[in-house]
Amino acid sequence: MEQLIETALRLLATAWRKRWYALATAWLVCALGWTAVMLLPPNFEASAQLYVAADPVLTPLLRGIAINGNSEQEFNLLRQTLLSTPNLQHLIDREGLHAQGPGAREALVRRLRARVTVVPQSRNLFTIRYVGHDPRRAYNIIAGLVNIYVERASDHNQSDIDNAGKFLQSQIDYFHNQLKSLEARRAAFQAKYLELLPGSDGVSAVRASGARVRKLETELQDAKAEQALLASELAKTKPLLSETQAAGGNPALAAALANLARLRQQYTNSYPGVQAAERQVKALEHGPAGGGKSSYSVPVANPVYKALHLEILQTQTRILETTRALARAKVEHAKLTALARSAPGVEAKFINLNRNYGVLQKEYQDLISRREAMRIGAAANIDANQVQLQVINPPVLPRLPIGPNRRLFLVAVLVLGIGAGLGVGVLLGELEGRVRSEADLRGFGIPVIGQISDISPQSGVIMPALRIGIGGSLLLGVFGALFIATFIIGGLG
Repeated sequence: MEQLIETALRLLATAWRKRWYALATAWLVCALGWTAVMLLPPNFEASAQLYVAADPVLTPLLRGIAINGNSEQEFNLLRQTLLSTPNLQHLIDREGLHAQGPGAREALVRRLRARVTVVPQSRNLFTIRYVGHDPRRAYNIIAGLVNIYVERASDHNQSDIDNAGKFLQSQIDYFHNQLKSLEARRAAFQAKYLELLPGSDGVSAVRASGARVRKLETELQDAKAEQALLASELAKTKPLLSETQAAGGNPALAAALANLARLRQQYTNSYPGVQAAERQVKALEHGPAGGGKSSYSVPVANPVYKALHLEILQTQTRILETTRALARAKVEHAKLTALARSAPGVEAKFINLNRNYGVLQKEYQDLISRREAMRIGAAANIDANQVQLQVINPPVLPRLPIGPNRRLFLVAVLVLGIGAGLGVGVLLGELEGRVRSEADLRGFGIPVIGQISDISPQSGVIMPALRIGIGGSLLLGVFGALFIATFIIGGLG
């Protein structure tokens, strides 16, 4: 630490010997610097604050009903592209900014982009700022940018709605024509292959005729089996009853027995009709007309035989009708089969036509719904102001400059001048090559016996210090005058 202090004192002593050079350098640097600072042009700032937000009541109400896109994102995109080259060129033409030639116009666009800043302050709030030397020009530029943003936002919404409406209408017309064409093809196909196409139950005529043939064949087989069974029963049944079999020649008892036999062929013994017939037979057998043996010998027709014979006739009739129906069904099935073979894949083609028609119809209805939803969204944006765009703080003509900070620059120049003066004094003193102390001699390796002090008169020290003090005071006085002048100019200037 002592060595550092000693070095500093030595350097100050060196600079003191070159004090007039140091003072001249400080004056020169400060004069040039302060002149440049005072000649700096003032800077004026113009700004505007805008607010963009969706309507808190209308937006949830229209959710799922209307198609209006994300308007806030669209406005944010407009904000981010506000300083695009087309917008700035439009601003130059609109405000009459001077730019002669393509090169000057490009340079002006770059200067505007460098001096205009768009600062988002929150999700829905942002500020546009411009800093320039001319307050009127700064105001005009910010006012022009605000107008461009508002106009672009309005035109952007309306143009988007118009473009979307034209596109949807063109698609609706296209799908409408496609549906009409496909409907005509579908109707012609149905008329040509009506017998081969599936009906309302989804079954084609060929399959239905085949199923009818199989059903009639099954019915015919069942009827023939029933006929054979009835013929077997008829062969076992006697057509006439003898006197003994006639239950003593009682016709009522014989009829009751025949009825009982017929019922037992159809039902079980627990059937109420069978039980009632048994009770009737018992009553006739024990009744006055049923007791004892009759002496009649006249034969009686067997009613069971008659019933079986009648059922056989009915079965034969059914077999005949089924055979005729089966023949007709086979002819119809053969005809449809031949037609289907002559035009293979008819059913698949019809299913494909129906599928295409269903897809087109669904797309058509969806486009209609989207067009109506777009109309509701357009009405919400234009008529009901779903998205609110407000200029919170409009631009005003700046009166006071915001810069440059001349007071700070004056202080910086003063510090720089003093430092430059000290540096020049020390540099010139070092370049002299003089030995200033015993330590310097010892540094050369020369033996030192002693040192003799130089005692100068007091007047020889005071007068140079006084003259240097006057020069420094004048320098500080000029600094103070300039510093006060900045307050007279106004602002930070």
